[in-house]
Amino acid sequence: MERKRILFISSWFPNKIEPTNGNFVQRHAEAVSLSCDVEILHAIGNFEQEEQYVYDDRVINNIRTLIIYYKNSKNPVQNFVRRMRAYLKGFEKVSRPDLVHANVLHNNMLFAVYLKKKYKIPFVVTEHWTALQKQNLSKTSDSIKRIAKYIAKNAEYILPVSYNLKDSLKQLGITTSMKVISNVVDTDVFTIKPKTGIADHVKFLHVSSLIPRKRPQDIIRAVHLLHQNGFPVSLEIGGDGDSESLDALVKNLEAEKYINVFDAISYAEVAEKMQNSDYFILFSENETQGCVILESYACGKPVISTLVGGAAEFIIEGLGVGVEKDNTDQLYQVLEKICRKGYAFKSESEIRGFSVDRYSRKAIAEQFTEVYNEVLSKNKLS
Repeated sequence: MERKRILFISSWFPNKIEPTNGNFVQRHAEAVSLSCDVEILHAIGNFEQEEQYVYDDRVINNIRTLIIYYKNSKNPVQNFVRRMRAYLKGFEKVSRPDLVHANVLHNNMLFAVYLKKKYKIPFVVTEHWTALQKQNLSKTSDSIKRIAKYIAKNAEYILPVSYNLKDSLKQLGITTSMKVISNVVDTDVFTIKPKTGIADHVKFLHVSSLIPRKRPQDIIRAVHLLHQNGFPVSLEIGGDGDSESLDALVKNLEAEKYINVFDAISYAEVAEKMQNSDYFILFSENETQGCVILESYACGKPVISTLVGGAAEFIIEGLGVGVEKDNTDQLYQVLEKICRKGYAFKSESEIRGFSVDRYSRKAIAEQFTEVYNEVLSKNKLS
């Protein structure tokens, strides 16, 4: 069977200005490349450059990735025009795709609508955006919602990464066919590592962007309280965000011996920290999906998480324990019960199996390819 040509475009994608932004889109593209010929096109503004357009055309993880940086200005309309021109210039350089896989119902993806109207290239959209979650819709501007609905109306399929997001998009009034296809877990990187030696304490881990809604300070305080109450525990906490304020809190609590704060680390280093921990903690106020939960499971490690947004869908008995949002007392109680061995978790291999069967690159590639086949055969008939 001939491999389909798929062009990934996205409102967010890793680049030299924002190295981790939209890395989940990159992982989707890598999964799809198992069964299709994939190219990636992205455009982003750069305030630092003098030239109108700078091309960064390279092969990343076996996928041709063309990122075009346009000269940014303080005028949003001018920036939008430059961005669309950048996409047009890039489109002239890539192979003509059978289908466009757009990401995030932001005005950038009006380019997908343009390609459909001008060249009859169908497109699907994967949706990740917290701004379109039902609990955030009242704070999201009318123009963002209007543009999202217009793009969605022209798409063949909308592919939200969680059921929570699917319900939210329906509430927004989007009636395009939808299918939930999760973020992907690299189960070759996130694996079970054999234990060495006997652990003398319970090791907790938290990795995120460390923004306030992730509530990292509450996690530190809960683990500190466990230690104060005589439980042998440690915490590794960090990511690509404000680690300085966390460092200051740990010093203030005199907890440096058992709480370690770290800065941004690579994907492989995240996996290594998960493999060396016992449990992952996620205490977010909101999550569109919570891919980090699936990554922890792929390493065979149970998760303690708030039951918010898409994260709630993955907290399953035997794999994880749910906590109410903002409930710091309950977080402490759950962690204490874990220290007392009060929960029965499945074996590492069973926990990993949940992630591999549904969310590995192979599993996600199959789910996307099924949608592509349906869209392309329907377009052939019409």
